[in-house]
Amino acid sequence: MTSLISAGHRLQLNEIPYGPPDSVRDALSRALASANRYPEFFPQRLPRLIAERLGCAPDRIVMGAGATGVIMHIVQEFGSGGAEVVMAAPTFDGYPILVSMAGGRPIAVPLTGDGRQDLPALAAAVTERTRLLVVCSPHNPTGTLVTPTEFEWLLRSVPASVTVVLDEAYVDFVAAGDRIAVFDLLDRYPNLLVLRTFSKAYGLAALRVGYAVGAPEIVERIARWQLPFGMTALAEVAVRACYEAEAEIEARIAVLGAHRDRLTAGLRELGLCVPDSYANFSYLTLPAAEADRVATALAGADIHVKTYPTGIRITVGDRPATDAVLSAVRSTVQ
Repeated sequence: MTSLISAGHRLQLNEIPYGPPDSVRDALSRALASANRYPEFFPQRLPRLIAERLGCAPDRIVMGAGATGVIMHIVQEFGSGGAEVVMAAPTFDGYPILVSMAGGRPIAVPLTGDGRQDLPALAAAVTERTRLLVVCSPHNPTGTLVTPTEFEWLLRSVPASVTVVLDEAYVDFVAAGDRIAVFDLLDRYPNLLVLRTFSKAYGLAALRVGYAVGAPEIVERIARWQLPFGMTALAEVAVRACYEAEAEIEARIAVLGAHRDRLTAGLRELGLCVPDSYANFSYLTLPAAEADRVATALAGADIHVKTYPTGIRITVGDRPATDAVLSAVRSTVQ
């Protein structure tokens, strides 16, 4: 695996540090010969491809330009016109930004002290003005997990008039036994949408390929916001090639999981509070002043991370990146 990290370490956007597998790169290179041709007016082949892999009907899949593109469509349909959208704080920056852009009102619910989403508090924040509720598992930025039992409790606790988004952008990093059986829930809760992306584990962030799975009726409502010619033909080529390179993708995920565990253990050995992460990043829980000091030291070592009022999120890179992070943090805390 060839690392894309050279000068400095880009550890702020949760990208994986490896370029596409050779077979995926070759498929993309061949596809460039048709770059003069428009893609499909609205995506049809790509939803069919993903649906076949997931074992569901294509009319349960809606595409977007990365997870952010799908979120924008969801928010346009359910979170505009002053509607309230309940979410954890902090969470993926796209949610409060896009809700505000659409004219909705983000309702922020603080995390628990151990970096988990407070599901009872999220449910309690729902009012008659709430149209959308968002849960991330694994959570961004802490990497913590919502259990299947917890999530189904939330679905039972929320009115059917509220659309619930389960953001699984990092689900590929989660062991199969720890995942939520989303298709069982989708059959029983028509207000549920499951969001996924090819930007993370599959390493296709630049191609912007995201999708949501839901009941056909809710998918149809979201799809009406899609931009014509909005999904590139390269996205379809890359997804197909990644599915065919599944063994190599899974091997990369295993390597990144080992790096994540080493990074987390190393930070804990320095006496720092780091929640168990099920994603491709680790989260330092620190007071604001100390977080600023550590972030400044990392920036001085040309290590770029994401800071929050409650701590620092550090994307898992390759071994040199992990070594660099631990060295910089060690010099700061000691």
